[in-house]
Amino acid sequence: MNPLTVTHKLIKTHLLSGEMKPGTEIGLKIDHVLQQDATGTLVMLELEAFGLDKTKAECAVQYVDHNLLQTDFKNADDHLFLQSAAHKFGYWYSRAGNGISHAVHMESFGMPGKTLLGSDSHTCAGGGLGMLAIGTGGLDVALASAGEPYYVKMPKVMGIELKGQLPDWVSAKDIVLEMLRRYDVKGGRGFILEYYGEGLKHLSAWDRHVIANMGTELGATSTVFPSDEITKAFMEREGRVHEWVALKADIGAQYDAHETIELDKLVPLIACPSSPGNVVTVEEVEGKEVNQVVIGSSANPGLRDFWIVAEIMKGKTAYPEVSFDVNPSTRQVLLRLTEMKGLGPLLQGGARIHQSGCMGCIGMGQAPASGSISLRTMPRNFPGRSGTLDDQVYLCSPETAVAAALTGKITDPRKLEDLYSMKYPQFKEADHYKTSKELLEAPPSNGNGKLVKGPNIKSLPEFEALPDSFASPVLLKMGDNISTDEILKAGAEVLPLRSNIPEISKYTYCVIDPQFYNRAKEATQQHGGFVVVAGENYAQGSSREHAALTPRYLGQQAVLAKSYARIGWQNLINFGILPLEFKTPTDYDKIEQGDILEMDHIIESVKGGKELEVRIKGKNIAIPVTYSISERQRDMLLAGGAINYIKNNRKK
Repeated sequence: MNPLTVTHKLIKTHLLSGEMKPGTEIGLKIDHVLQQDATGTLVMLELEAFGLDKTKAECAVQYVDHNLLQTDFKNADDHLFLQSAAHKFGYWYSRAGNGISHAVHMESFGMPGKTLLGSDSHTCAGGGLGMLAIGTGGLDVALASAGEPYYVKMPKVMGIELKGQLPDWVSAKDIVLEMLRRYDVKGGRGFILEYYGEGLKHLSAWDRHVIANMGTELGATSTVFPSDEITKAFMEREGRVHEWVALKADIGAQYDAHETIELDKLVPLIACPSSPGNVVTVEEVEGKEVNQVVIGSSANPGLRDFWIVAEIMKGKTAYPEVSFDVNPSTRQVLLRLTEMKGLGPLLQGGARIHQSGCMGCIGMGQAPASGSISLRTMPRNFPGRSGTLDDQVYLCSPETAVAAALTGKITDPRKLEDLYSMKYPQFKEADHYKTSKELLEAPPSNGNGKLVKGPNIKSLPEFEALPDSFASPVLLKMGDNISTDEILKAGAEVLPLRSNIPEISKYTYCVIDPQFYNRAKEATQQHGGFVVVAGENYAQGSSREHAALTPRYLGQQAVLAKSYARIGWQNLINFGILPLEFKTPTDYDKIEQGDILEMDHIIESVKGGKELEVRIKGKNIAIPVTYSISERQRDMLLAGGAINYIKNNRKK
């Protein structure tokens, strides 16, 4: 038997269909599913549409961590709906204030050797605990919850060897920022990243979570760590050591690609606006004035990340012109920080303590001042994601963030030793922590069949089957790395409408073109629909299926792009939008916004897996396009999306 990597072991033990051959479709058994509230309402409505009685997953959890601001009835109503749906479908329910889904799942449910599918792109954070954890669109999660396999293209595996030990003032965030410096936001596409090496013995389970969390910013399918004695110690502290299993790569296991990081040579790094891949050393941007610093998020959720900021802040006060914001990742972390007397230095230092949840990371409050710099320990800094259109968001470690909070400017944290005559604080985990699941509601033994629906929750729209031809205008021509936040913005204004497709659709592509909604309605009335054109890595970022659902609702028929991000591509198929790729990338230059694109014999071509041709009306230009989809996905597209496909199969 060939020696296997950790990734291949996880896939092999969960493989239901297909072969472990990179690029081919495989079906995986899913053990755990998680949903957060920005995506969970649609998932629960989809489960209702399926007619599901009870989830088939070993562990299913509905978290409330995104839409925490209750400025009117919408979010509060949706929380009640999600709680009732959790009772109906047999989910655990994590109420508002318990914390960020990925962090709470790691504390209370994560188990090495298991698969985890989540309707949040940062679900891959579970890989820090030795899980095969994958973020995807809500419809895929709904299917997995109903007992269906999760289908994905078999990824290649990149082995990343960690050598040495991190120096003072450099932490886990700098490791993943180093990977982003090397590979940018699309260099990990088609890969699962697997970390190994003697450097792992110096990284805690929460450090590994930090690194695994931001693997999605590299475009990777997931990130995997072995389950070792450090994993075991973590689970013992959480009172779950009986659920620990060892998991490591076989001697001689081969990787499809390889990378080495010498930890002792790393320096503090920072991702500049407005991409996680725009990474430089902190020294290169030192001195820029800062108006806001935010500590927290799923990218730095561990107790250590808050404790070290508190230790550095002891006896000091945040710079007067800096808004110093702290988002505790979980209620449990906040309680432990309080017991360690870490909350006092933060409060005395001028910190604003917010709710345990995603908050500013998703633009749910904490928007920075216009034209100002915000340093955040968060995973993303896409344009406008913070809630401020002209934001200048930098991503960094807690050490770099607190240095800016103290000095009022971007500062290499190593300089704090001289500025404040201090040594780098050394964090030591306790042997045991108090744990509690009282505020996590277990699935009832007898489910309550009543769903509580407020006035903001609307039924899912119905879509027609794939047309055989169209002649539709190009409403947008976009560049590379268009994110889901640009396709459908997040934030406190928009996310409360997530279960009301007619209303939320008004924000489709508004970050790129504020008039898009009106233009889309007009184009669909005149031409029956529209298309958009993009460059590389279209629809990177969040797993929010709304970024496919609302364009489809408005009449979008196809995307023509040079390439796609994995989750965004799958969501397009799920909602019946053709994800076409230029056969020759330079053909992108031949199309202009406003062109009318014509396609014929679509159904016959898709059925046979044949290439399609796009003609530009009035220009005598024909462009060959491809689409790399499985037979199952062809049937979904022909039906007009996954929901139609499932309904049609159930009628047979």
